[in-house]
Amino acid sequence: MASIVERPKKDGTVTYQVKWRQDGQWQTENFGDPGPAAQFKNLVEAHGGQWPHGWVRGKGFVEEEAVPGDVPFDAWATRYVDRLTGIEKRTREDYHRDIRIHLSLLRHVTPQGQMVPATIGNLTQDDITDWVRAEEKGERDPDAPTKWLRRPADPKSIANRHGLLFCIVQAALDATPQLRTTNCCKKTRLPRTDDHVDEEMTFLERDEYQRIAAEIRDPDARALADWLVGTGMRWGEATALQVRDLNLNSDRPTASIQRAWKKAEVGSPGGAFYLGAPKTKKARRLVALSPTQVSMVRELVAGRAPTDFVFRAAMGGEWRHANYYNRKWKPAVAAAVAKGLPKKPRIHDLRHTQVAWLIAANVPLPAIQMRLGHESISTTVDRYGHLVRALDDEITAAVEAAFGASAPVTRLRAVATA
Repeated sequence: MASIVERPKKDGTVTYQVKWRQDGQWQTENFGDPGPAAQFKNLVEAHGGQWPHGWVRGKGFVEEEAVPGDVPFDAWATRYVDRLTGIEKRTREDYHRDIRIHLSLLRHVTPQGQMVPATIGNLTQDDITDWVRAEEKGERDPDAPTKWLRRPADPKSIANRHGLLFCIVQAALDATPQLRTTNCCKKTRLPRTDDHVDEEMTFLERDEYQRIAAEIRDPDARALADWLVGTGMRWGEATALQVRDLNLNSDRPTASIQRAWKKAEVGSPGGAFYLGAPKTKKARRLVALSPTQVSMVRELVAGRAPTDFVFRAAMGGEWRHANYYNRKWKPAVAAAVAKGLPKKPRIHDLRHTQVAWLIAANVPLPAIQMRLGHESISTTVDRYGHLVRALDDEITAAVEAAFGASAPVTRLRAVATA
């Protein structure tokens, strides 16, 4: 909290000093009248015990001079994304879309409260905070209050866009000549991703999956569903699997993940999808197969060429997610729900379900990480760690064994009894 201290001077006048602690150090600002001092005290407290942005000690609010070479934010952000290397075309297009739809909402508010267009040089921490709030709130259609012009963004999406924004601003610091001296995104308080009920993942019990699978009448479509839930592969990996990726004749049969379907840029001549590298380096992996899985794919690939897809639609081509979902998966789930199934899983929930089954069987998380192809174990722990309850008995038994028969509580009770 800030305070106001009256300091009489030798000439009989009084200085009103606003005093507060910031990062462990005393900060002060002097005023000749109590009114402005009280207003400044409120500003300091409203800024969480920090100097108000744009306030220069001894001078008041001073608008920063434009940095030579300053450019409109949209132009700088677009130029930054255009020059990125080592990313896929689709990723670049997604970044451009985020700039066009979301980061274009950025505005700069001057110390006097005037809203002006954002440039890479004039953005402040307060401007970033205002942008986060705008993303959280969304924007309703003024002509139709029940409809949205822009829906409220979820915390994860805001964090992803803020990450892009951080990199764009940092590039201005690293530029020659430098266009900024600080990164205004550094201290942004983002919405917590765990402040909402997580309804994204659905985990199926074995009998629940069987109830859905029984409604998939097409045997090729059923085989793909069984493969997805039995391997935990991503849709784009499983449907890109080719005969040459299978090693079925060894003592430890495997499927090798070497490629995956990628979404192409809009208007690409080759179509909406293309075969590319898996999602990450660790997504290139070997997935161990069970005897049942080996028998299933042996039947599917009999007489096929090495580059033929393992899973094929009715006309012999590769499966497309939209077709499979609308024609096979969605009707099967609807039929199962009509018969009493209490869940409505997506296709991707088959991957989550595989993890739940492995955890229930006490398979260690590092092994699950390798099977799923997660780049980091933290991803596996963050996403599925809450399911590791099957080990509770082993954990409590280990703690009990560590204390042994002479646990401290037991000895204290013995002394008290004596």
